[in-house]
Amino acid sequence: MRNKETQGSRVQGSKGPREKQPPTFLRGLAVLFCLFLAACQAQPRIRVEPIPHYDAAFERTSGWTGGDGAYSTTLGGERVLWMFGDTFVGRVENGRRVDSRLINNSAAIQTGRVPSDAALAFSYRTLADGIPSALLQPADGVGWLWPYHGVRTAEGLFLFVLQIEPAEGPPAFGFKLVSTWLGKIANPDDTPERWNLSQQKIPWGNERRLFGSSVLLQGGYCYIYGTVDDVAGGLTVKHMIVARVPADRLGDFDSWRFFSDGHWVSEAERAGRVCENVAGEFSVSYQSAQDRFVMVYSEGGLSPNIVLRFSPRPEGPWGEPKQVYRCPEAGWDPRIFCYAAKGHPELAAAADELIVTYMANATEIELLESDARLYRPRFIKIAFGGF
Repeated sequence: MRNKETQGSRVQGSKGPREKQPPTFLRGLAVLFCLFLAACQAQPRIRVEPIPHYDAAFERTSGWTGGDGAYSTTLGGERVLWMFGDTFVGRVENGRRVDSRLINNSAAIQTGRVPSDAALAFSYRTLADGIPSALLQPADGVGWLWPYHGVRTAEGLFLFVLQIEPAEGPPAFGFKLVSTWLGKIANPDDTPERWNLSQQKIPWGNERRLFGSSVLLQGGYCYIYGTVDDVAGGLTVKHMIVARVPADRLGDFDSWRFFSDGHWVSEAERAGRVCENVAGEFSVSYQSAQDRFVMVYSEGGLSPNIVLRFSPRPEGPWGEPKQVYRCPEAGWDPRIFCYAAKGHPELAAAADELIVTYMANATEIELLESDARLYRPRFIKIAFGGF
């Protein structure tokens, strides 16, 4: 920095030698370099490692032997609820599923924060003839239910569920979304088989727009994340939308507000896209050590690549996706695909980490039956450094 005396002599018209200035293009490079450094400093330092002993907690040889989805919700204390979509019930012998039946949903109660050390009690219904059946049934008796995320508030346990019907489609994808529902369980401390479940159809849910992919309690509000679909070039692309409601009024749809162009509005049709090109299943959680919100999902919905995005606020703006892990199971067989990556903040042992699960499925049910390593949660740990 030049001192005041030098600055004064120049104002008075000093004839002394002029300070040489770097060429314009060098100054431009310096600016770009500074911007690059700032961008690097804004990115977290991330370490990722598999957690095979967590995987082993869900390696069961009888009863529940696998399920997809794997949404978790804290029930208070050391209890965590797991909700699964399509579920295998039967036995596993020599790494193969035998005498198995596929039901549409199930649950598990984990007692203890660490899955490998916790007690896990799996729940589904059993009919009078001993045949296993889905835990949750549609209120109107149409199709079946797949659970999305849930949250426990002072009013009870709320679960978002999708109502599904069969449809034409390739193997493993012959279904369609009919509507979305909000379930309320007034007695969440009972075993799931004894739950008293009431269901409300979400007024704005349809085959293109749904809510409940992730639910976040923050600052006295429930933030309810969902997606809206676009079709481009024959492919369906999902974009994130978000609503919020006071935590004690989650079941009052008149109290919901939707984020649109920097404002919270009352019309669901005005819900703006807060993040482009996401997955149908994802998670949003708050990482207190970094004072950031993090979204986790499988790239494009079906992919071995797990990506993160970061935001300073629950509604965004969201940064660009950052790939942090590639699921090895996709390389086992060309019929295997990975999906459903999401975070489980209630399992974290420290403020700077996030436990993430994903699923490895197959396009042929015969492969799922012959390889019991598939179709159950796989765990990784993400450790964050500074931003």
